[in-house]
Amino acid sequence: MRVAVVDIGLNSTRLLIADANRGGSIKELLRRSEVTRLGDGVDAHGALSQQAIERVLRTLADYRREIDRHGCEANFAVLTAAVREAANGAQFAARVREQFALDAHVLSGDEEAQLTFLGAMSDERLERRASASEPVVVIDIGGGSTEFVVGHDRAAGFHISLPVGVVRMSERHIHHDPPAPVELQRLVRDARAVFAQRLPPHELADVRSAIAVAGTATSTAAMDQALDPYDPARVHGYALSKASIRTLLERTAAMTEAQRRSLAGLHPDRAPTIIAGLIILGEALCAFELDEATVSERDVLFGGAMRVAGLG
Repeated sequence: MRVAVVDIGLNSTRLLIADANRGGSIKELLRRSEVTRLGDGVDAHGALSQQAIERVLRTLADYRREIDRHGCEANFAVLTAAVREAANGAQFAARVREQFALDAHVLSGDEEAQLTFLGAMSDERLERRASASEPVVVIDIGGGSTEFVVGHDRAAGFHISLPVGVVRMSERHIHHDPPAPVELQRLVRDARAVFAQRLPPHELADVRSAIAVAGTATSTAAMDQALDPYDPARVHGYALSKASIRTLLERTAAMTEAQRRSLAGLHPDRAPTIIAGLIILGEALCAFELDEATVSERDVLFGGAMRVAGLG
């Protein structure tokens, strides 16, 4: 079954076209990602801006052409934190459905976490990690929120969506270029406090490994290897240490945004938010007392593909 999944997030809008078979495997045919920053200003103003909406709509028009060209039998569009929280989010979701004939769903934090875990476990190599006696945590850092999902096999157990995302935290704390040390300290304290208050210690205690998905994690793995051009095969399955994250944070925080845009492994459009992303990823590992995470190219897009194909 050929399916298309669109992920309309706070920072980026992404497309996956794939063939799903009855055995549960997903064969990727096309993957696209555009930094559309739908969540610009949502934290401050509570609504999606018209400029941000137009950026997403232009991208969806392009994606709709790809969906038609590939002859997809079904589609599924997921809308996450930015749309959940925005006063005009429901109207935007309705427009996505009507204008582009997409089966659009505004996911709750729990639903997003379940699909993220399902996607990460769609790779047999990483699924084996979650089949052992000790549970694995999947960490998904987005623009507006971070999802933590603890589970075994393809079944999520504890899961939570916390309001700590790269766009949200950048807008809240970073106001200089390069950022002032006090701004970084405040961002660290903010993320650390949310994780400490909202992550139950008894859910963290048995976790011995982590899988990190989505743009912050994949970009960090690419930067750590200085990949130019980006190579998904070298990013997927890469062991990213907390020490490497700290080194990259120190390096990028000393740069201007213009300088970060030229870093090998970092897409220029992620330059404004990568510092917040590195801090959040590092604090997430600290919260679980882990020294590294395995990076996965598979996330909510692949979970959505499995769900629409009836495989999860």
